[in-house]
This record gives sequence, structure tokens and C-alpha cells, in this order.
Amino acid sequence: MATKSILAWHFIQPNKKERFEPFRDILVGKTLTCDKDKLELCKHGLHASVKPLDALSYLQWDNALICRVKLTGKILEQKDKLCAEKRTVLWMAQIDNTLHEFACWCAKQTLYLFEKEYPKDKRPRLAIKAKQDFLAGKITAKELSAAESAAESAAWSATESAAESAAWSAARSAARSAARSVARSVAWSAEWSAAWSAARSAAWSAQNEQLEIMLKALNPNL
Repeated sequence: MATKSILAWHFIQPNKKERFEPFRDILVGKTLTCDKDKLELCKHGLHASVKPLDALSYLQWDNALICRVKLTGKILEQKDKLCAEKRTVLWMAQIDNTLHEFACWCAKQTLYLFEKEYPKDKRPRLAIKAKQDFLAGKITAKELSAAESAAESAAWSATESAAESAAWSAARSAARSAARSVARSVAWSAEWSAAWSAARSAAWSAQNEQLEIMLKALNPNL
């Protein structure tokens, strides 16, 4: 338990309200409070995560907003999240496109695993490029879907050598980076770390660092 001030990350719904009762508005500069004597992780309190990848693991909807928050008062700490008496929103921003870009970045880190075994098969690489082109308005949703399907097919081809091999995971990562749903695009972080099995801790650390860089770029005042 701590009583210090902690900066953290917190995803909120597009309606800018709490997920649970009393469904208060979440506004920049506003401090929400709760009964410190009832604090309990996952049950009562104002939650957030110090590391953005931890916060991301709790994202369950599209069109979410990311909030940079300050936690104060009584604070309960767990490995991947905090539960506080008070939470103040310092700034917030739309996040969908950034998360899609992050998914593409993650997928790129594993392409070598697939292309090492299938050097002539560019379907996973093209799926990532298609997603980036879609975000830039250069291709249609139909073209993006075709690239995603092609990368999925490449993943199935990779299973011929070993079920759920590193090459399979790499191809699947590329396919999912092309998926249009944010929740689907970013939910496979663990899969990417597993694909990079030679350095799992380094992979997770690299993801965290990259995601934090991308999130902080959303606020021009930083």
C-alpha cells in the first residue's frame, strides 16, 4: 500500500463515463474520489496501470480514449494495475489509429521469423503494409480484408512444418495487425512475445517502450 502520487495510464469508453456505478463523467482536470476504507483491487476504487501495455490488456472496446492520470491518496498496488482513492485526468486522446499503428509495429518485429523459413512468401509483410495504407486512406476496406485473408493463409501454410511454430505466430501477427477491430488487433501481444521466445522479457519491454512513445506523441504539450 502506498500514499504517494503516481502517474499512470487508463483507457475509458467513448462516452467518457465510468464503466460501473455511479457512472460519473470522466473529464480532463476532474478528480474522481472513492471511499478509501473500501478500496479493493478489481472491485472498488479508481484503477489504472503504470505501464501502458498493462493498461492495454484491459481494453475491451473500440473507439476508446486513453487518459494520462495521476493517482493520489490511498493506493493499492498489484503487478499490472493500481487501485486508488483519487484519480485525476491530466489529458485524454482518441486512440484507435495509434493502436492499429502499434499492432503493425509489433507485427513487423516478427516478420523475420516467417521470412526466414518462407523467404519468397510476402503475404504477411503485405498485410502490414495494407493496414498502414488503409489508415492513410490509400486502399479500401475490401482490399484490406483481402490482405488479411492472405496473411491468414500464409499462417496456415506455416503449420505444415510445425504446429503453432514461430513462423506461424509471425504470420498470424501480421494477419491480426490488418484486422479492422482494435480489440482484435491488440489482444495478441502475448502471442508476439511468445513468437520472440528467445527474448520474451526483452520483447515485452520493447513493446511497452514503443507504446509509451506513441501514446505520449498524442499530447503535443509534452
